Amino acid sequence: MKIMKSMIPVVVLALWMQGAGIERPPDKNLKKGFDAIQPVNPYNYCKEMASEKFSGRLTGHEGYTKAAQWAAAYFKKWRLKPFDSKTGYLQPYPNPYVIVDQAEMTIFINEKENATPLKLQEDFLPILYTDSVEYKAPVVFLGWGIHAPGLGYDDYEGIEVKGKFALCFRGTPDPGNKKFEEHDHHRHRMKTAKEKGCVGLIYIYDDVQANPNGDWLQGFASAVISEKSADILLQEKGITAQQLRKSLSSDKKPRSFPLSAGVECRFKSRAFPEGVGYNVVGIIEGSDPVLKKEAIVIGGHFDHAGKHLGILFPGANDNASGSAVVMEIAHAFSRLKVKPKRSLVFALFGSEEQGLRGSYYLANHLPPLVSRVDSMFNFDMVGEGDGTVCVLNPAPPQLEQTVKEADIYVHTLRSTRYIQGVGVRSSDYAPFYLNGAVCLAFFSNGPHLHYHKPQDTIYRINPDIMADVARLAFLTAYKWADRL
Repeated sequence: MKIMKSMIPVVVLALWMQGAGIERPPDKNLKKGFDAIQPVNPYNYCKEMASEKFSGRLTGHEGYTKAAQWAAAYFKKWRLKPFDSKTGYLQPYPNPYVIVDQAEMTIFINEKENATPLKLQEDFLPILYTDSVEYKAPVVFLGWGIHAPGLGYDDYEGIEVKGKFALCFRGTPDPGNKKFEEHDHHRHRMKTAKEKGCVGLIYIYDDVQANPNGDWLQGFASAVISEKSADILLQEKGITAQQLRKSLSSDKKPRSFPLSAGVECRFKSRAFPEGVGYNVVGIIEGSDPVLKKEAIVIGGHFDHAGKHLGILFPGANDNASGSAVVMEIAHAFSRLKVKPKRSLVFALFGSEEQGLRGSYYLANHLPPLVSRVDSMFNFDMVGEGDGTVCVLNPAPPQLEQTVKEADIYVHTLRSTRYIQGVGVRSSDYAPFYLNGAVCLAFFSNGPHLHYHKPQDTIYRINPDIMADVARLAFLTAYKWADRL
């Protein structure tokens, strides 16, 4: 059979999709958008976002703002409606931030013994909102670092902490108890330590990671050290960090004690209290004159940890991958002649890494076109692995059914789980969930290697899984937005 040159791209696309096990949906309106979703598109978006030019996309920093303008240009190109006529596609909100320029940290067992310098990234990392400080002080171990006498729990009781470093784990004595939730926020724990007179707070993590989620406190040092480093501090007690954590978790009682060992740190940072963050927001108006005031928010966080100490944290998987998928879905919907009944709000959120600031702001400051959010589809870390996981509301049951029916055409869904609530470690669906929206959170099945590390680069990313997540969510979102 003779094939015209103009037919070759269509034939190649059809053969590629057949070979990949993808079945095109029968609805002619959806085919145009579905066929537009190709692995190379989100991969290229992801690669650009994770590049050096955007400096790790720390919200408030000029690198993030440049990235937001870059994404907004695509929303304009695809003729999405802007957030509003005044701000265009960028929704501004207050967002202080900090850049850490230098960091040194040393452990000393006592004043007479030689000090042990710690290696940056391997042994320690300043938390990315520390103040510029130089301290040499003893350490006091404070369990979970929680002061909650009203709940019958106080790691500070009977311990002198003034002028010392607080050393603690992240977590609570009773993880299932919502009453402890506020005490597990970095901001709350750091503020408590400062008010008690500590010169700084040091977390023990099993893996040293970048963390910008907290508030700059004048004169206060914040850092993370490895379990290996903590073991040096704890050796006078004849216990390791792992043993200590296990004991705290099982006993569920405070176990605080002073140490003769101490820490010397030299941190230099710059605080920007007047920083401004941006959500990137584009809208496809619904086709029903009444239901279009309701919106399906399709979003993911656009930010990451930034560039500090000369180290770039690219955030390719977390969460350039999710943002790239949101952009690919937006492009697919822009190609449809017949839009769904409800409006679609595509949002790239700022400040997720700093405590969901961007998504909370949008949830409480909706676009003028929208009166309420019906549902929220969230995408976070969808770039590593070979399958998709969806976490969603258990009700209504039609929601899970819609996802599974969409997967007939993609074959990527590995499991579904139910949202039981939101807490300290929730992603950007949390504020919409708390406002009454039905939520779905999409993840790839990983393993998600190099979380919050410089190695989270484009070389970790699988283009095919991002395209599969986009196809699954595109079909699900259309049917869900179009329901009566």
